[in-house]
Amino acid sequence: MAKNEKAVEKKGKDKGEKKGFFASVGAFFGRIGKRLKETFSELKNVTWPTIPKALKATGVVIVIVLIFLVIVTAINLGLTELLKLLTSLGAA
Repeated sequence: MAKNEKAVEKKGKDKGEKKGFFASVGAFFGRIGKRLKETFSELKNVTWPTIPKALKATGVVIVIVLIFLVIVTAINLGLTELLKLLTSLGAA
């Protein structure tokens, strides 16, 4: 087969023929594998916090959540009492 015939044959395959199911599945998993490899490569470049820094940050988050919990609970109780007061006045 001459070079021109191979080039024509290759062009025909690229344009007209569809990939088979297993070729498509293999390409799909190949892309996933490549993406995972890139992800793990990037994770090696991450500067991870030390244990004390992570514990300190966790403590800060817990304290802030507790503060907001108290604030939202106080607002909820206040609005509940206001609603009770308004409904008792309307019923009389």
